[in-house]
Amino acid sequence: MLKDKIRSSQGGILFYGMTPPKVQHSEEELQTIAKKHIERVKDLDIDGLVLYDIQDESDRTDMQRPFPFMQTLDPCVYAQNYLDAPLKFPVVIYKAVGKYDKEEFKEWLQNRRGKNFHTVFVGAASKDTKVTIGMQEAYALKKEICEDVVLGGIMIPERHMFKHDEHLRVFSKIEQGCEFFVSQCVYDLMAAKKFLDDYEAYAKENDKPLVPIIFTITPCGSVKTLEFMKWLGINIPDYLEEKLKNSEDILHDSLKLSRDIFEILYFYAKGKGIPVGCNVESVAIRKEEIDASIELLKDVQKIMGR
Repeated sequence: MLKDKIRSSQGGILFYGMTPPKVQHSEEELQTIAKKHIERVKDLDIDGLVLYDIQDESDRTDMQRPFPFMQTLDPCVYAQNYLDAPLKFPVVIYKAVGKYDKEEFKEWLQNRRGKNFHTVFVGAASKDTKVTIGMQEAYALKKEICEDVVLGGIMIPERHMFKHDEHLRVFSKIEQGCEFFVSQCVYDLMAAKKFLDDYEAYAKENDKPLVPIIFTITPCGSVKTLEFMKWLGINIPDYLEEKLKNSEDILHDSLKLSRDIFEILYFYAKGKGIPVGCNVESVAIRKEEIDASIELLKDVQKIMGR
């Protein structure tokens, strides 16, 4: 079980991440999309299916958003009402806590109590974003209402390169109940390795346990998608950006790059005794990009020896 793997700090945890459908779809369209999603994932050798809680991040940056923001179904609603097939693995629900008021959030937690449930709390996109409930309060409410729920947090490797404290953020979140972490999509290998160095060193110096770190990777199918990734705050080193922009087959090259990045991180972490896993993200709707995500997942399985 995923809960056992997380709570025993095992490495090699494997997720597949997707975005719920847009809210403007008709009921018939939602049923059709859900059937396609179920067919895509039902036979995958994964430990959990990640469903994202999408929020508008326009107040995080002055740059123009490459793609317009379109609201998606609540991931819990989508999982419960549409992905009701007997999947072999649990669904890991992202929860953007700032989107909800306190009473809504408390009710949501109460409905999760006593269930085999896994969630990742996500904070506001920017310190300027107006929220009615902050992360500290969210952690406290979770502990009070449903301590049995398996809670994850977000880790951002590139933030570590200029703030040098991402490992401290992680340990602070562990103290508040986080049991595993999923990273933002990784294209900056050195940032991720530096985080692992400081994460392991701080744990050793302070006699702290290491919890699983799940690195997210995703193939990029177009220059516009590349620009969107940058808009989201994903750091793509200049030389890699130029390589991808000038590629004759950006999807193929980004897939190989993502695979290589994870392979290096996996064995680098393993050598340090850090439990590391992978989240293969698939948020595109083009068939070739979806197929590439499945190919990437199978490559990761081989790296892990699954």
